Amino acid sequence: MNWSRALTVARTDLKQLAQARDFWLPMVILGTLFFVVFPGILLVTITQIGQVDAIANVSQTLEVLPANAQEQIRGDTPQGRTGYALAVFLFAPVAVVIPLTISTAVGAATIVGEREKGTGEFLAHSPAGVQEIYIGKLIASLLPGYVTTAVGFGVYSLIVNLTVGPEVGGWFFPTAQWWVMILWVLPPFLAICLSLVLRLSARVTSTAAAQQASGLISLPLIMIAYSQSTGALLGSGAIAIWLGGVAWVVAVFSLSRGVRSLTRSRLLGVASGV
Repeated sequence: MNWSRALTVARTDLKQLAQARDFWLPMVILGTLFFVVFPGILLVTITQIGQVDAIANVSQTLEVLPANAQEQIRGDTPQGRTGYALAVFLFAPVAVVIPLTISTAVGAATIVGEREKGTGEFLAHSPAGVQEIYIGKLIASLLPGYVTTAVGFGVYSLIVNLTVGPEVGGWFFPTAQWWVMILWVLPPFLAICLSLVLRLSARVTSTAAAQQASGLISLPLIMIAYSQSTGALLGSGAIAIWLGGVAWVVAVFSLSRGVRSLTRSRLLGVASGV
């Protein structure tokens, strides 16, 4: 395994992606809406609206949350408690949905796209081995989603601390559970999804087919990741650790199987097809 060759493949794909404005611009808009616009409007409205019955009623519904989650909620006012709960628990799964969506879109076209552009033959006869090409494609698919999450997560943290922080006694976000989710739970779910999408991209005959089929694959994984991330944040820290550990085991197995799906003949289009 030559990492320099794998990184060269990744850099080439990322340069091409950076030039595809019609692709990354919608992704930037998607991240902006879910990390900045929607949370910003909702949190500002809640913290600035004052003492009204609606906020008090929402605050009372927090009692249905698990005991571990209720113990985490900070704030002495309905606005503060409601803002804290929404900031920490409601918007948390967005940090999983956005990178999965973006990385899946990139990964779906990364291999079959080589054949459509006519560069598959060049890549197939390059000094890079099949494993190095696969790892390079995987890195190129992972980075856009994770970079979007890192930037969006940073801006979201600033919004939360500026709007909700004054209501709960100061800056509090990210919480420990969020760090565990971002650094431990999210990466293996991304790897699992991309291992399946890249395998699919190596077998189908067109980018359109890859994108349609990858949607069928990624949607169930997004739903699972969404529900599990929410459960991890609402429960104890041990739940997130165990969840991430199991996901890592599945990810390693799936990636090892995924490498076998890419062959030089498939890059040439000789053995494409599911």
